[in-house]
Amino acid sequence: MVMPKMGESIMEGTVLKWLKQVGDAIEQDESVLEVATDKVDTEVPAIHAGVLQEILVQEGEVVAVGAPIAIVETDVNSASASAPAAAPAAPQAASAAEATNGQDTAAQVPHVPQPQEAQASQSAAQPQQGRFYSPLVLSIARQEGISMADLEYLPGTGKENRVTKKDILDYVEGGKKSLSQTTGAAAPAPAQNAPQAASAPATQAVQTQPAASAPAAPAEAAKPASSAPASKPAPSVSGNQELIEMDRMRKMIAQRMVDSKRIAPHVTSFVEADVTELVNWRNKHKDAYKKREGENLTFTPILIQAIARAIQDFPNINVSVDGDYIIKKRDINIGLAVALPSGNLIVPVIHNADQLNLNGLSKKVNDLANRARINKLTPGDLEGGTYTVSNVGSFGNVMGTPIIMQPQVAIMALGAIKKKPAVIETPQGDLIGIRHFMFLSHSYDHRVVDGSLGGMFVRKVADYLEQFDPNTVI
Repeated sequence: MVMPKMGESIMEGTVLKWLKQVGDAIEQDESVLEVATDKVDTEVPAIHAGVLQEILVQEGEVVAVGAPIAIVETDVNSASASAPAAAPAAPQAASAAEATNGQDTAAQVPHVPQPQEAQASQSAAQPQQGRFYSPLVLSIARQEGISMADLEYLPGTGKENRVTKKDILDYVEGGKKSLSQTTGAAAPAPAQNAPQAASAPATQAVQTQPAASAPAAPAEAAKPASSAPASKPAPSVSGNQELIEMDRMRKMIAQRMVDSKRIAPHVTSFVEADVTELVNWRNKHKDAYKKREGENLTFTPILIQAIARAIQDFPNINVSVDGDYIIKKRDINIGLAVALPSGNLIVPVIHNADQLNLNGLSKKVNDLANRARINKLTPGDLEGGTYTVSNVGSFGNVMGTPIIMQPQVAIMALGAIKKKPAVIETPQGDLIGIRHFMFLSHSYDHRVVDGSLGGMFVRKVADYLEQFDPNTVI
């Protein structure tokens, strides 16, 4: 069983949790483990039925796409036949252990390091120059202020001595003691001690019971060194405060929001739209739609349809920036920000939104939102977005200043629909009436989108909403 491809831009993943253990039977398409990528947490199913024989990648380790992660025995009969064959070996091992325990139990001989072990420990202290580090490990090192010199001395438990996520997190929890200095100074010690231990008389190897208390003084002297990593400074809070560590997704969101504000100079334009005809149309059709389709008819697909049409009118909104180049996208893939029960945020993508009718958009919006809330999105659901929509009106907000999803160049926040008195122009004169209004908040990257383009785009979206045809069939 290998790590499957989980999206065109995903090259590796972190094993979060094994859902099956060694010896468990696995059905085809049954979830075997949970994997985290830089886009989404997802479950990996088995492509064949069988029995899990061996787990090759432990929880917390980073593994490349296509690399083996487990061994699954697909021939269940041979797997079950191998179990009785291994059973007779157990009594033999037990008798051998009894015979070994019966010999020389009166004298315990302490382990004396051999020259080969001294060389191994010395080589382990050498810097691992040129070693590969995953983007996740490098990101953690950058956030924690760990130098590349310390990374090179950090022992790795992964394949080819690679540093795993667990290795670097254990190092951080241990107090981030400088390995490049302490390890280099301590490295010659085992080599010097080895000849002395080897030349010690044999009579010293067998210690009597009273002599066992002799090492107590060195052990006490070593306590300050062993307790040094525990002196990691922690944030100080009073009894009226609670210290909560960010989960992995919140750390990722925080980093991306900071990066977006650093990369793109944000500008936000606001337009208020009269959506009275749209509101009346939805109120007229929502009950029949719910009865026919079994799901709610919301305002979101109508608003997304208007945005997709405006993008067709202003294709320079549908771009991304790569250095000194502007990349214009032909596909109109609109991301929809969804709030999760955990309080975090995720943005699934409606691909080719301009090619879907209103009913298709409604079904797609409901499907993505529902799967996002139960953590059933796939990496493909989160890829390829060219423009993003955030429905802040669902929380009662009338407007906002959303942050752009990199590498996109624009995002729109949809405010709550409110009743307001308004001037109504008629051939007979102006009247005061009650109308439904909403604010559209359009944030854009001023590197490539100037105020004229950003303002005209959001105005065009408002025009499509105000000109909504009340005879639209869904």
